[in-house]
Amino acid sequence: MANISQLRWQCRRGTLELDLMLMRYLEACYECASPDEQAWFVELLTLQDNVLMPLLMGEQQAETENLRFIVEKIRSVPPSQSVSP
Repeated sequence: MANISQLRWQCRRGTLELDLMLMRYLEACYECASPDEQAWFVELLTLQDNVLMPLLMGEQQAETENLRFIVEKIRSVPPSQSVSP
């Protein structure tokens, strides 16, 4: 499991929308996710913002099944989940 503080820092992106979506997943789902799912999230965080934004906004589809899974999981976290960007 990756260090939560490091992941929190990596979730800080160039746009508020990305920050909020990534942080909601991190705070609501990451710690109880399977090791595979955690690894997919860490992999997703390596993507550049210009690649990540269309994926999380549903404008493009991820290339791998694993990334498609984690993108859908992130998108499914309710916006009402409170986070501090």
